[in-house]
Amino acid sequence: MEKFIYKKSAGITALSASMTEFKYKKHAHKEYAIGVTLRGIQHYNLDGSLQLSYQNGIMLFNPEQAHDGMAHDKAGLDYVMLYIEPQMFLEAIEKKDIVRFSDPIVYDRKLEQRILSLSHAILNEKDEALCSELLLSLTDNLIQNNLSAHDKKDNALISKAKDMLQANFEHVLKLDEICKELYLSKFQFIRLFKAHTGISPYQYFLNCKIERAKQLIEQKRDIYSAVAACGFVDLTHLNKHFKSVYGTTAFEYMAHIYSGGNGR
Repeated sequence: MEKFIYKKSAGITALSASMTEFKYKKHAHKEYAIGVTLRGIQHYNLDGSLQLSYQNGIMLFNPEQAHDGMAHDKAGLDYVMLYIEPQMFLEAIEKKDIVRFSDPIVYDRKLEQRILSLSHAILNEKDEALCSELLLSLTDNLIQNNLSAHDKKDNALISKAKDMLQANFEHVLKLDEICKELYLSKFQFIRLFKAHTGISPYQYFLNCKIERAKQLIEQKRDIYSAVAACGFVDLTHLNKHFKSVYGTTAFEYMAHIYSGGNGR
């Protein structure tokens, strides 16, 4: 059975998921993603290495860190994830510059309980004030355990390329124009971008479109304006790509956020 339930509170999105045959395509999130494997084994590729998160494993993803995901075997997988905006995360830990988790998977009972408490509060629609307090408790535990390290900054070319890609969601990807601006051949650019980010420019562009569509759905509660603003052909086109990243369609995601949907 495939089930993906999303809720949002205090600027944090929580996911409760169960999956057997579903596979996430390679993608990245703009948020910090922190989760716990509750049952089974989470199987994913991260920065060129295979990662296996067993039961009670805590998964730590940095912003824009490309990964895929699936259940390791036919027994399936249950897990929860928290998606925290970088600005909110940094405010909670009282840092100005982006930090990165140094280990992709850790096993720590106290940290696990902090994650589960916050995800439970969000998924059960508890008060935002309580969710904010639980977030602070979680981030304090992360800092105490030295689970973060200094970030590797984007080089100037990649930063400029990302800005250009993010400025044209409503259009098709104009790779030639970006390469001309960066004084690189198309193949030089693709190779450099993928080496630095772990995904191709097209994958990054599509991922940004999906992320932006999600934000618009949350802000406007209008799925069709997200389709138009992000350059998708129609709702079916958006749903197809949205599901490959979030496990659920854009329409179902909106239902979870605003109507208390219970998954499939």
